[in-house]
Amino acid sequence: MTAPADRFDADVLVVGAGPVGLAAAIHARVAGLDVLVADRRDGVLDKACGEGLMPGALRAVQALGVDPAGHPLTGISYRSPARHADHRFAHGKGRGVRRTVLQAALRDRALGTGVRLAHVGVRALHQDSDGVDVRVMTHDGGAQVLRARWLLGCDGLGSTVRRLAGLDADVPRRRTVPAPDARFGLRRHYRVAPWSDLVEVHWADGVEAYVTPVADDVVGVAVLGPRGATGPAGGFDTGLAAALPDLADRLRGAEPAGPVQGAGPLRRRSRRRTAGRVRLVGDASGYVDALTGEGVRVGLAQATEVVRHLEDPEAYERAWWRVTRDYRLLTAGLLAWARSPARGAIVPTADVWPGLYGAVVERLAR
Repeated sequence: MTAPADRFDADVLVVGAGPVGLAAAIHARVAGLDVLVADRRDGVLDKACGEGLMPGALRAVQALGVDPAGHPLTGISYRSPARHADHRFAHGKGRGVRRTVLQAALRDRALGTGVRLAHVGVRALHQDSDGVDVRVMTHDGGAQVLRARWLLGCDGLGSTVRRLAGLDADVPRRRTVPAPDARFGLRRHYRVAPWSDLVEVHWADGVEAYVTPVADDVVGVAVLGPRGATGPAGGFDTGLAAALPDLADRLRGAEPAGPVQGAGPLRRRSRRRTAGRVRLVGDASGYVDALTGEGVRVGLAQATEVVRHLEDPEAYERAWWRVTRDYRLLTAGLLAWARSPARGAIVPTADVWPGLYGAVVERLAR
C-alpha cells in the first residue's frame, strides 16, 4: 500500500473534520503548510456535545478568524431541587453555539485559507522515516493511498488513527458490553426561548443535565450518566421527566428541534500522543468526561500546540500534558465525587462555599 516515497499529497493530513481537526488545519495553513482534511462524513454533521464555549474557548475560536453566531453565556449554575449556586464569569462572556454552526464556520474559514477536504474513510496506515501512507476508502467504494509528511488524528472518541497507530491504551479491555461504570452522553435541542444566560447543570441521582442556550429561540439539553440513565424504554423526554422533573416541567410543551444525539463510552485513554509522524489531538488523544464542559477549549489548545511542535514529538507530549492538566485533574476529581456516596453534597458545597466554587469555574473558563 506504500505510495512513491517522493510523492506527497499534503504536508499535513488531518483525519477528522470536527472543530478540533479544522482548527489544527487552519493553524497548519497559517504556518505555510499544505493541508488535506479527510473525513468519512461529508458536509456538516451534528454530534452530541454540550455546545457551551467558555470565555477562553470563545477567544480561541475568534483567534482563528471565526465568530460563530450563538447566545451569550455569562456563567455557570449548579442546581438541585432544593438549592442552587451561581457564578458569573469574571473575565468576559462565553457563548452557546450549536455544534453545526461552529463546524460550518470553521469549515468556511479553513477552505478560505486553502485547506482541502476529502470525503474518505481511513482503513490502514504505514509509516517510514519521511512520511505516512494512509489507505482510504472513497465514498463510492474505491480505494487509494494518500501520503503526507505528518498525520494528525483528530477523529474523536472512537479514533481510528489512535487504533491503527498502536496508541490505544484501552484495546486489551475492549468488550462488547461497556464497563459497569461507563458513562454516556445524550443531547437534544428544544425550540424555546432561553430562560437564563447561565449554563445550568442540574444534578440528580446518577445523572446530570446541562442546559445551554444556543440561540434566541433554542436551548440544548445534554444528559450525562450511565447507559439508560434517561429511560430508553420511554425515550429521552420520559427519562428526563423521571430523573429531573423540575427541568422537564420547564421544557413542557417545547418542540424538539432535532433528533437525540448520543456519544460514549466517554472515558478513553491513549498510551502516548505521538508515534513516529502520527499525532493525536483532541478527544482522540484521550478523554476523561464531559462533566466540566472543557472539551472544545482543551482540544483547541492541543490543535495550537501540535502544529507548533510538529517536528518535535517530545515537545508536543510535554505541551499536551501541560494544556490538559487542569481538565484532567478537575474532571477526574469531580467525577470521583459524583460517583461517591457524597454526590448529594456537590450543589450544597458550591452554595455554602461560593469562593471555592467560583475559583473552580474561573479556572475552567480561562
